[in-house]
Amino acid sequence: MKNLILALACTLLAACGQGGSDAGPARGVVAPAFEAVGLDGSVRRFPEDFAGKPVIIDFWADWCRYCANSMKLIDGAWRQHAASGLSVLAVNVAQERAIAAAFIEHLGVGYSAVLDRDARITRAYGVKGLPMTYFIGRDGQISGKVIGELDEKLLAIQLERILPPAR
Repeated sequence: MKNLILALACTLLAACGQGGSDAGPARGVVAPAFEAVGLDGSVRRFPEDFAGKPVIIDFWADWCRYCANSMKLIDGAWRQHAASGLSVLAVNVAQERAIAAAFIEHLGVGYSAVLDRDARITRAYGVKGLPMTYFIGRDGQISGKVIGELDEKLLAIQLERILPPAR
């Protein structure tokens, strides 16, 4: 099993930065449902636990050189827009709980993180490299995705699509 996880991690790492076809669910389709165990041991269900809320789903691992910056940026947006109902679900790809938890604690992000130890969720979302971030509207449909590191401009564009207009 560890060899399978290591092989998947190597494949994802090799895919980082490569071009290639865009895989996974497209903009305008309903985001795939999944169930995963959180770092705290609770079971998280998407979309049930997030019904009617805009959601950012961020795929990450501690070895990903660009994940930390994206995760910190997402955390800032989450804190800024929590009153608008924005939720974040960070999906750790194929790592042990202790490694994922240590990374989250080190970053100091406050949003939910779940484990995808068998990469089932990762495959359902067509993740080919890390980080990869999906933006889901209140209706459960994919509004956009970013493959690679987020920056403030990319994040603002995506948030504008899923957050209610400012009053």
